[in-house]
Amino acid sequence: MSTLFGKSRSGRRAYQPPPPASKAGPRIAASRLRKKGPGLPEMGELDLLRHFVELSVKNHSIAKGFYPLGSCTMKYNPVLNETIAGLEGFAGSHPAQDARDTQGNLELLWQLQEALASITGLPAVSLQSVAGAQGEFVGMLVARAYHEERGENRLKVLIPDSAHGTNPASVRMAGLDAVTIPSGDDGLVDLDSLAEALDTDCAALMITNPNTLGLFERDIRRICEMAHEAGALVYMDGANMNALLGHVRPGDIGFDIMHLNLHKTFGTPHGGGGPGAGPVAVREDLARCLPGSQIRKIGKNFEAFRAEKSVGEMQAWWGNYSILVRALAYILRYGGDGLADVSAAAVLAANYLQAELREVIDIPSKGLCMHEFVASGKFLRPFGVRTLDVAKRLLDFGIHAPTIYFPLIVPEALMIEPTETETRETLDGFISAMKQIVREAEETPELLTSAPQTTPVGRLDEVRAAKQLCLVAPCGGEVLIEEAGS
Repeated sequence: MSTLFGKSRSGRRAYQPPPPASKAGPRIAASRLRKKGPGLPEMGELDLLRHFVELSVKNHSIAKGFYPLGSCTMKYNPVLNETIAGLEGFAGSHPAQDARDTQGNLELLWQLQEALASITGLPAVSLQSVAGAQGEFVGMLVARAYHEERGENRLKVLIPDSAHGTNPASVRMAGLDAVTIPSGDDGLVDLDSLAEALDTDCAALMITNPNTLGLFERDIRRICEMAHEAGALVYMDGANMNALLGHVRPGDIGFDIMHLNLHKTFGTPHGGGGPGAGPVAVREDLARCLPGSQIRKIGKNFEAFRAEKSVGEMQAWWGNYSILVRALAYILRYGGDGLADVSAAAVLAANYLQAELREVIDIPSKGLCMHEFVASGKFLRPFGVRTLDVAKRLLDFGIHAPTIYFPLIVPEALMIEPTETETRETLDGFISAMKQIVREAEETPELLTSAPQTTPVGRLDEVRAAKQLCLVAPCGGEVLIEEAGS
């Protein structure tokens, strides 16, 4: 497909700006004006429209096909929520306006705080974090501040090997030390290893529940009790909260701090580097450490206030406000019973896929899963096929590749999460595709090792692509960058 510059023809216009309202001439000094035009492509309106429509259909999206990405799922972003977030009162407001002029905006933030507190069972919420990983970082800063205020220099954070991969990085960024706790053969936290690691130097236990194998920690109450007995706080990575909505409140079973990924649990956009939101909820005595400003209601009015021992600012104002609007719209649309139905449907869909695929692929964990499960492509190695090949071949069926090679505790991992938004027909299509791919691996493995065949771009040499970037210059010629970063 040619670029805009390749399609450019001198003199063609898709848009003609109106003439300047004033004839007074430019207010920019002549020495600052261009000697030549900017060299932008010149195209007619219809050609421009067709160019971008053609580009759009080359990309896979949740609007185009099944997206069973495990761990951080791209689910449907309801169009209604997009419309609500675009209303002038939300999109056109500015956080620096006088609070008297933004009472509706502040009330919305307060309502979202209250809703997330009710959902999590943790009474204090900060909306400022703009990503799940930043929420983790905030949680660790809060834990550190809590212990320092008590005169304790606890620096160790225990993290099960089934946790999300960003957890250790968040711990290190907060100036703490990450210590890995192994899982047992059942994929759950090994209690003996946990007991051995818990000591007076332990600041927190950071646990993902359900974990990255899609399993609920059945001993979670005992795990929280063990951590508390050692004087440590318990942090829940809430990225998988979409499996628990309306059924389990983390605060009720012993968690002290958690974050929520709004893009995963409450239908807000995700991907492309943002925008995102990762609110943090804490128990009451930790509220004094939360970052940024919270909103409180005084009489009929709403006002922002800063926590007494705040760990600081993570972002400007309240983070990505438009994402917070979308999340509250999602919560209000479903209500408490509806949110419980959402998580029940997600768990049902995952278990349906797992049960149907057990006969053709290796799934190490036994029994029921929660919202996702992890298979292993190790059994395909004798045919010269790897999990990467399975993922690439799925693209030829119009299905986005699931997460692969994570979690690290499963060899040749393939993490599958269908979400609650897909029909049984879509799930059956995925099952059929997986069964065909396994047959191909045994009979014609070259179909997998050369996949994908039907996508706009075939399989790339990923190592070379990382080291040697080939860009297209405005003149249409190629610019070769020998080494990344040079």
